[in-house]
Amino acid sequence: MTASNPILSVRIATAGEALIDLVMQPDGRFLPCLGGAVYNLSRALARQDVPVMYLNPFSFDRFGRQLASGLSADGAVLARPEPVAEVTSLAVVGVNDQGHPDYAFYREAVADRAISVDALNAACADVPTLDIVCTGCLALAPADADKYLPWLAAQKAAGRWVVVDTNLRPTVLPDMAPYRANIHAALVHADLIKASDEDLQHLAVPGADAFAQAEHLLGSCGARMMALTLGGEGAALLLKTAAGILTVRGRESAPVQVVDTVGAGDSFLAGLLSALLTQADGAPCPVQAWVAQLNAADLGALLSHALATATVNVMRAGCQPPTRAEVQARLASHPIALS
Repeated sequence: MTASNPILSVRIATAGEALIDLVMQPDGRFLPCLGGAVYNLSRALARQDVPVMYLNPFSFDRFGRQLASGLSADGAVLARPEPVAEVTSLAVVGVNDQGHPDYAFYREAVADRAISVDALNAACADVPTLDIVCTGCLALAPADADKYLPWLAAQKAAGRWVVVDTNLRPTVLPDMAPYRANIHAALVHADLIKASDEDLQHLAVPGADAFAQAEHLLGSCGARMMALTLGGEGAALLLKTAAGILTVRGRESAPVQVVDTVGAGDSFLAGLLSALLTQADGAPCPVQAWVAQLNAADLGALLSHALATATVNVMRAGCQPPTRAEVQARLASHPIALS
């Protein structure tokens, strides 16, 4: 980023939750950790040297100051550096015997929701280099539809590549009918969709298995690309082509010592976008036009970087996304098995 004005080199803008994960420890205590899906994504992008700007504000309280300083320390730009009066969001996190987290959120009158569509659009309008906008997870709650949906529509109209991470939280938003409807409304604007096999089940997408569901979802909306994560079974990238949907699947070729899976999906998406921008920078056309020209080998390279990013993260406690050098080292020693 430029030393004089880092905003002038931002490539990705992210909007969504930033909160404190209160993670239950074996002795019953709760350890406060910086978190939130979009916050994790922003940190993971910055750690891979992607010029990224986080659009939501932070609280004046101690947790808000920690969140802001953590993101800045990783190299991200804060669109709203001045703190707001609202308090920081909290999530109480338990981890089961398989290392998978479960959440309870406290999200009323909180700082990261103190936004407006005008503020989101104004921040993006000030960034001439902006290529991609990203949102997902709790930003897809129906209560905030008046903020994020018109922002996505405006960014799509402005020519930005729109990324939506479905990342459902049904235990937090159990009224699934409006929740599903709002997610599908967001996907109308998406160029890239990220979803897990569990997300597709919660969205009630038709199909005999996760791949059939992913093909159905991709075929029923305007997005050209989809990232499907499959937990311990790896992940896949699906791309619309003139000949149909091209699918490349990948997984780790050696056993992985999983500490926990907190932030795995966020790290995966960051790795994917980091690799995508790196590849696209050599193309004489915008991201959206370049994506249309990808082949199976290109998808394999993107998927490998994304999976290696997630793998390094799950080998650490909490969400601790790797640097680009750490991802490259992981790939050099443990190449991804592609099919």
